Amino acid sequence: MAFSQETGGAWSIMEDVLLCECWVQISHDPISGNEMKFSQMWKKILHEFVERSGSTRTESVLSSQWKLLNKELGKWRDALTKAMNNHASGENLSDEIVQAQMWYGAIGQGKKNFNHTQCWEVVKHCKRFSIIPTAPTVVLNETPLHDSQASDSPMESPMSEDSPIEKKPRPIGRKAAKAKRGINSTSNTSKFLEEIVRQSALRIEIDKKVQEDDRAMTIEFAKEREYVRKEREYQRKENEEKKDRETMAMDTSHMSPETKQYWKLERKAIMRRRLFCDDGPSNTDWLNDENP
Repeated sequence: MAFSQETGGAWSIMEDVLLCECWVQISHDPISGNEMKFSQMWKKILHEFVERSGSTRTESVLSSQWKLLNKELGKWRDALTKAMNNHASGENLSDEIVQAQMWYGAIGQGKKNFNHTQCWEVVKHCKRFSIIPTAPTVVLNETPLHDSQASDSPMESPMSEDSPIEKKPRPIGRKAAKAKRGINSTSNTSKFLEEIVRQSALRIEIDKKVQEDDRAMTIEFAKEREYVRKEREYQRKENEEKKDRETMAMDTSHMSPETKQYWKLERKAIMRRRLFCDDGPSNTDWLNDENP
């Protein structure tokens, strides 16, 4: 797996997701997860993270980043819990995700949206981040408010049907004003919800575009690194071949016997490397001839 940041700097989405995966894998190990010490746990998380990403981030950097993610994921868990409870109590907001984003913005100290959805998918089944609804189930009273059962009270008698005293009807103007206020309130709520949904959809599109750009940058970085590696390898071979050619063409007629012997050995080494490196055992006795 290739990452855009190998030696530090800003954390990418893929690095955050990998860190969460390593944390879940190590801390929730069925054999040693509950008995592991904190320092030992982070050493294993670091080893797993480096092995899967090739990153050179340190243990303290991973631990600090997890503290931030843990805090944000905890806020998102609380926001989802509030949204589920709010929905269970009969609120108008039907989309729990939209409600959760509103709760998160209220407790996030200026952060309007939760942007670690991929990390949440990794850790949401862990005991620490499990959502437990706490709102009681609401049961509506099925008994009509104005159709009470028969009673033996002397205040309730059949004579009320023939009584000349009639209840005064509620003024029409007050009914109309109340109905108008209800309509306006419903309309404002609908517009508010539509705006929240529109903003959430826009934020999702922006996050998707950021992830696509991050993925494209990662691929481009990997291609560029491979190109540099091949270019360096080619340059090394070119320099080696140039040095070999200069050695083989060197004029040793004016040199001392010791210097001639040195360059003779260098030429033999070049010929062995070029002629017999990949051919296995060969008869190279003539190369060991000490006569110039």
